Amino acid sequence: MVFPFPGTTVPSWLRDRIRRGEAGGVLLFAGNGTDAATVRRLTDALQSIPRPQALDAPLLVMIDQEGGPVRRLRGAPEAGGGELARRPVAASRTAGDAAGRLLCRAGVNVNLAPVLDLARPGSVIAAQGRSLGAGPAAVARRGVAFARGMAPWGVLAAPKHFPGLGPATRTTDDVPVTLTTPRRVLQAADERPYRALIGQGVPFVMVGTAVYRAFGNRPAALSGRVVEGELRERLGFDGVVVSDALDTPALAPYGDHRAVAVRAAGAGVDLLLYADPAAARDAADGIARGLREGAVSHARAGESLERVLSLRRALAGTGAPTPGPLGARPPAPDQPAC
Repeated sequence: MVFPFPGTTVPSWLRDRIRRGEAGGVLLFAGNGTDAATVRRLTDALQSIPRPQALDAPLLVMIDQEGGPVRRLRGAPEAGGGELARRPVAASRTAGDAAGRLLCRAGVNVNLAPVLDLARPGSVIAAQGRSLGAGPAAVARRGVAFARGMAPWGVLAAPKHFPGLGPATRTTDDVPVTLTTPRRVLQAADERPYRALIGQGVPFVMVGTAVYRAFGNRPAALSGRVVEGELRERLGFDGVVVSDALDTPALAPYGDHRAVAVRAAGAGVDLLLYADPAAARDAADGIARGLREGAVSHARAGESLERVLSLRRALAGTGAPTPGPLGARPPAPDQPAC
């Protein structure tokens, strides 16, 4: 579970969850601090909270620092995806390097970026200035470059929003979204940038919350056909699947926070992410109840736990680095101090 929380100090309820080993990570927003020094004091406090011995690995500290219009911290990268799309690929590497250095200073180890959604006609992501381009090959090159820039700083990329929100003309942050893009188009174009980053060993993929008629009638994060079928089986991804925010209005038709959490876990999502603390607590309680009553598979939960823990241990240098240039490992030994 990934918990958000308000303010620049760790609330008691979150301390308790971390002590019990219920938190795989936290999600930071601008309300948690907008400068690296403030956020570093907070992340140090989070990482110092004792955890059960078997779970004593660094927490995943996540943030949206895409660049341009979507930045929680002041500073790099100044350019958003739309601007990087007009520049040479090397600019994306430079932007990723600058983001990685800033997040390293802040104690953040996961950036929920890059955005791999294609700038299709009418695309809301493109209108927001977040898309790295219209062509899948160009988006793949820029996405890999951005992630490579962050990697030496010990900051992991979590590309989004699988299998691709490029066709969406409205955002799932506001309303339910259903896309009718044919499967062959999604697989040949929208999923292509993910294949490129997976081939480089990216340890995370964020799954979106739109419905894709090509894969059924469930939102992607609640769909085994998307998570297990497309992402794991077809593209061969064996890393950690994190959801987009599950407390979005887009998922309101699919039940309360507890029911949605159980459905996401059943679809194969490893880390459930929320923007609202109360929703996250409800969801965690729903998962706990689902495990007790059999609605959540213990075997599947165990697999998710092992994937997440392996990643956290690799970040600490106490576990094997995940393979590939974008894999999880501590900051490079020859990297200047952030």
